Amino acid sequence: MHERMTWDEIVRLYPDQWVGLTDVERNGADIVTAVLTYTDRSSSELAMMQSTDENLVSMYTTPDNLAPLGVVGYFA
Repeated sequence: MHERMTWDEIVRLYPDQWVGLTDVERNGADIVTAVLTYTDRSSSELAMMQSTDENLVSMYTTPDNLAPLGVVGYFA
C-alpha cells in the first residue's frame, strides 16, 4: 500500500468500502490521484484518525451505494 493511484483505480480495486487517503490531488471537488494509506477501516475509525492527522481524507469508494441521510430509518 502507500502508493499513488488514480481515484478510478482506487474505486475499481476497493469497491464499496471506506479508504484513507493522503497527499490528495484534486480537480475542484473531484479526487484525481491520492496515496492510498488505509483500507479495511470503518468510517468511524477513519474519522478518529482524521482528528489527529490533518492530511488524512476518508472517502467511500462507491458513494452511490450509500443510503441517503434520512432514509436509513425507513429500512428498520
